[in-house]
Amino acid sequence: MDWWIQWFGNAQQRLFEGVVQPLLFGLGQASLLEDAYGATGWLLVGLLQIFIMVAVIAPLQYWRPVEPVTDRRAIHVDIIYTVVHRLGLFRLALFFTLDPLWDELMGRLHVWGLPSFHLDGVWPGVTDLAWVSLIIYLLAFDFLDYWIHRGQHSIGWWWKLHALHHSQRQMTVWSDNRNHLLDDVIRDTIIVLVAQLIGVAPGQFVAIVAFTQLSESFQHANLRVWFGSIGERLWISPRFHRRHHAIGIGHEPMAPVRNKKAHGNNFGVLLPWWDMLFGTANFELRFDPTGVRDQVQPNAQGQLRDYGQGFWAQQWRGLLRLMGRA
Repeated sequence: MDWWIQWFGNAQQRLFEGVVQPLLFGLGQASLLEDAYGATGWLLVGLLQIFIMVAVIAPLQYWRPVEPVTDRRAIHVDIIYTVVHRLGLFRLALFFTLDPLWDELMGRLHVWGLPSFHLDGVWPGVTDLAWVSLIIYLLAFDFLDYWIHRGQHSIGWWWKLHALHHSQRQMTVWSDNRNHLLDDVIRDTIIVLVAQLIGVAPGQFVAIVAFTQLSESFQHANLRVWFGSIGERLWISPRFHRRHHAIGIGHEPMAPVRNKKAHGNNFGVLLPWWDMLFGTANFELRFDPTGVRDQVQPNAQGQLRDYGQGFWAQQWRGLLRLMGRA
């Protein structure tokens, strides 16, 4: 871990000094240097993720695809989503809008008596073991992600936004970030506030987010892969997550799972353990078509729901669904 931290720190410093810092001086924004250094770390993480996606995961899709590529335009739109999120453009927007509000809120809460808390401190001596501390926080955020995902499916207005993610019928390595921006704001707000409440260190938080995002990209790949009867219960595979996206059976309230209130199955982000614990796991070895039922099954008026073709069209139609107008 030490060599990785040192390598990443050196790369972040070079990228900051060679590109970001001169750009800020040229724009007359030297006051943002400290925050820009942190943003450079996120940019470097995104560049590394995209490199792995292109160099490793994308070629695997040619090796064992689930289905042939028939809609390249939809994939190109997903690439736009990936660039917006992984290269920090979305996070940059949050930095100038919502982040100051959360920092002010947490500052006031601490002034009013909210004690500082570090989750890894519940295990005496764990702070001396960086890898144990990292695993504790990784488990905590994965547990949180499971329940956020359940909420996205069970809360009606939230599903109207999250349905955009499920509307991709041509799932690939680029599909993970295909989300409504408002959906991402809600999720990121919850994650950031919990991160401050449980005391995760900034470096650990970046590492957990980066690792989680890369694993999710792999899970969304057009890849006919599963991890075997034991491996499927240790880490989420492309097969396990594709089942969650399956039309009519993966993410609907009446999906065939033990927990009939779950509004679907296979909500886990990294670990299938939470699905197993709360009765929402489906381990059937199947690779079904993906999408939302109302894309392929007409309503009473004989109409199919339109989720939009381009980036902005998809964002606009998500707002219309939220207002009950689409």
